Amino acid sequence: MTKKYFGTDGIRGLVNSKNINGDMFFKFGLASGTYFKTQKKKKQIAIIAKDTRLSGYTLEPALVSGLTSAGMHVYTMGPLPTNGLAMLTKVMKANMGIMITASHNPYYDNGLKLFGPDGLKLSDRIEKKIENLIDKKIENNLSKPKELGRVKRLETANKDYIKILKKNFPKDFNLRGLRIVIDCANGAGYVAGPELLKSLGAKVIAIGIKPNGLNINENCGSTCPNKIKYAVKKYKAHIGISLDGDADRIIMCDEKGEIIDGDQIIAALAIRWKKKKMLRGGVIGTLMSNYGLEKFFKSQKIRFIRADVGDRFVKEKMQKNNFNLGGEQSGHIILGKFATTGDGLLVALEVLFSLRKGNKASVFFKKFNKTPQILKSILVKNKDIIFNNEVKNSIKIAKILMKGHGRILVRKSGTESKIRVMGESENDKLLQKCLNIILSKIK
Repeated sequence: MTKKYFGTDGIRGLVNSKNINGDMFFKFGLASGTYFKTQKKKKQIAIIAKDTRLSGYTLEPALVSGLTSAGMHVYTMGPLPTNGLAMLTKVMKANMGIMITASHNPYYDNGLKLFGPDGLKLSDRIEKKIENLIDKKIENNLSKPKELGRVKRLETANKDYIKILKKNFPKDFNLRGLRIVIDCANGAGYVAGPELLKSLGAKVIAIGIKPNGLNINENCGSTCPNKIKYAVKKYKAHIGISLDGDADRIIMCDEKGEIIDGDQIIAALAIRWKKKKMLRGGVIGTLMSNYGLEKFFKSQKIRFIRADVGDRFVKEKMQKNNFNLGGEQSGHIILGKFATTGDGLLVALEVLFSLRKGNKASVFFKKFNKTPQILKSILVKNKDIIFNNEVKNSIKIAKILMKGHGRILVRKSGTESKIRVMGESENDKLLQKCLNIILSKIK
């Protein structure tokens, strides 16, 4: 299904470009408000949260104006992790929730993630219907003056979210005696992250908690894990937690300073859940999941299925197969027992709950040996270069050479103007050769 505005994870792009500006955000608000207003609810409610980008101050008022023009009553919540918004959308029985964020992207990008009343990201079908409304004449969707929506600020959103997270664990669960470093990427989790851990009794060293509108994800957070690595060593912490700009991703670090990616976290949780008879069905990974993870699950007799890249596709496969655990190497991890989308803080709590009896993080996470993997991201003017005959032939040649020795994957980024080229193999020379064959043609 070809879509005009929505990508693999909502709408995203350069601020003040063709789609990410006040004019378009008014139209997004008006169209989504018009669609979700059709639900049979006594009060039509939309809730909005955002990360810490400077552009949020420009885009949020435009979005609010569109929603209220459609007749929606709007609650704004300020900076809040994406899954906090998803959870509160469901708890507040709202028609919809909208997160203003560009996730792990730099400050100059922004976008939207939309959630339905069930707290789930929207399906392609619903996104397409909203797109059709965006392209209609504005006058067709405007409410009568008496039916315009109202706007209210909800100041307790982070506290409410923390309460929801803690309810998933026993009342006596605490983190006393643990020294934890958390890097909030100067993003949406900068309030909730440290407050949550402190409320459970941990000694918290928080970094990436001074957002200025321009420093979100800048040399910090899950895309720059070395920051947490050095902090764990410096403060002799038991564990490190690294979030991205909207806190739906998590990369961790053990007490020895070893970086733990999403695949390693998923493996550790899957084994724990299997022992506790909490694992339902198996695990959903993605095309980017390490081959070593796949082999490990096979040895443990745990079903493993790959989905397209993007946590929305992971969630869809989880629902289709009735699995309750899935995620990505990048740190998008969905704990289906507790949440509808990726949540870095929730995953951190589940890991910490497993470590509460004095287990070391290095032992907990040591489950499989990763197959050497190289990922290259190439900035391109047109992502359709992937369909160029020379590029297609280079991919074909590389896959023939790699057959039986590893894996090659070439795909468009769903959120940036980049082509991702990934290779996995124990044979380093062959891996480099195959990647160079493809990269030389794309560049």
